Amino acid sequence: MTIAVDFDGTIVEHRYPAIGKELPFATATLRQLQKERPDMHLILWTVREGALLEQAIDWCAERGLTFYAINSNYPEELPSPTASNQGCRKVTADIYIDDRNLGTLPSWPEIYRMISGNTSATASETNRPSLLKRLFQRN
Repeated sequence: MTIAVDFDGTIVEHRYPAIGKELPFATATLRQLQKERPDMHLILWTVREGALLEQAIDWCAERGLTFYAINSNYPEELPSPTASNQGCRKVTADIYIDDRNLGTLPSWPEIYRMISGNTSATASETNRPSLLKRLFQRN
C-alpha cells in the first residue's frame, strides 16, 4: 500500500510558509500505521520546495516520522525535465490524505480506522452527513 500525505493543513495547521501546530494525532497515527504495516510506503506529497521542504522533513523526523519518498514515487526518482526545469509532482498512491480533498479532512483517528480496516468512518460515527447527502440535499 502506498499513501501520499500532504503536510500543510494535513499534518500541521496551515500556516505556510511557517510550520503550524501539529494536528491532533497526525504523526502518531502515521507512525502507528507504519509500525502495523511495514510494507506500506508513505510519501510526503507537498508544495514545499528547497529550504521550506527541508524544514518540513526535519520537523517530521524530529517526531519519529520518516518517509519512503518525498514528492516522488520512489526515493531514486529524478525530477522530469520540463520547460521550467521543475519535476512532475504527480505521485501514484493507493490513498491520498490531503486537506484540499472534496469534503473535509477527517480526524486522524478516523483516518486510522479507515486505513487500518478496523471500521470505516460513516456519517453516524463522524456526526456529519455523508458527502452525497450534502451534495444532493434539497433546499
